[in-house]
Parts: sequence; structure tokens; C-alpha cells
Amino acid sequence: MHIIYLHGFASSAQSTKANLFRPQFEERGFGYSVPDLNVPDFQHLTLTAMLERVAETVRSIAQEPIYLVGSSMGGLTALHFYDRYRDAEASRIQKMILLAPAFDFMDIRGQQMGADWEDQWRDAGSMPFFNYATGGEVPVHYGLVADIKQYDSYAVQVDIPTLIYHGKKDQSVPYDQSTRFAEGRQHVTLHLLDSDHQLLDQTEEIFKGILAFITEDRTPMD
Repeated sequence: MHIIYLHGFASSAQSTKANLFRPQFEERGFGYSVPDLNVPDFQHLTLTAMLERVAETVRSIAQEPIYLVGSSMGGLTALHFYDRYRDAEASRIQKMILLAPAFDFMDIRGQQMGADWEDQWRDAGSMPFFNYATGGEVPVHYGLVADIKQYDSYAVQVDIPTLIYHGKKDQSVPYDQSTRFAEGRQHVTLHLLDSDHQLLDQTEEIFKGILAFITEDRTPMD
């Protein structure tokens, strides 16, 4: 079995949670991949390019069951990779685990930046964001917004088991995005935790939950 961890916006393949989970999965015999989703780079990022990067990662993995773990914008990426590539590379995905998923990028930006945020971004051509990987601000092009508007998370039909963890104190991605997404979807299970967006104080509980989720109905690993 192989885990693909998808990091969030302004993060990198060296994200804190990705590095916390790696040894725990690897010591149990799982393969573990964390692709860099800043494609072609953070400044010129698009969701479509991120989906293709995930597809490339899947193609690079031997024929074994694959599980997607996506954090924040990585959760958005996991969902739309599953949807757009469901008859191709994503057909190998057995289950998804989404951590504080940013299902609605446009709504999040509006809450954080004000009602006219899109006009400002479009008129300026780019908007500065702090990049945790580089430790400084980077101007991100408006093309990210233009591209991401074609993706509607709430319209995606999910046919594989999907587990969501979201913090009730999340100040970055409102947890009601997850409650809205989970409502009426029989394959989606939502756990609301007493935590913030990072969920770092809940990683032990989350890992145990993920492990139980992906190994249920399977024989124990050697």
C-alpha cells in the first residue's frame, strides 16, 4: 500500500504534517510520497497543473493500492484529482483522507481579503502571499484564480470512502465547508475536532484514525 500526501497552499513537500506522518507510515511498511505541488512554481501556480503533478506521481508508483491524504489546498487537489482523473490514474485511488480541506478557494479568499479581492488581484496581475517554504512573500499570478474558478467541489460525486478531519477553531478554512460537503454523501465521514487549521495538536489521534480507516476490511500487514 502506498500513501500520497498532498501539501497545502504556500507550503512544500517538506511540510510539518507530511514529515510527521512519514516515519509512522514507513515503519509500518507503507510506501510514502510527497510531491511538490508548487507547479510550475509557486508564483505561477494553477490547480490544473497540481492535478497533473499528482497524476505523474501515481504513474511513478508500482501497481499497488494508493491512498490520498490531502491537507488544506492539498485536500482540494485530492478531490479534483479524483474527479478529473477518475477513469485514468485516479482509478487506482482506494480511499481519500482530507485534513481541513479548502473546498472553496474563492470563498476563503473573500473572507480573508475582502469583497473586492478578485478585482484587486486581477487588476494588479498578482498578489503577494507568504511562502512558508521560502520564508518570504511571493507574488502569485491571477492565473491561479482564473484556473480554479472552473472547479466546483460541491458538484463532485464521491464514490470511494473518504474521511475528513476539520478543526472547529479553524481560522483559515471555515469548517462549515466540510460540513456542507459531507452532507448527503454516503461515502464521506466527517470528524470535527477541537483544533485549529494546522491540526498539529491532534496528529496522534488523526494518524490512528487514518490507519484504522485505510486498513479496515484488509488483512493485517506483515
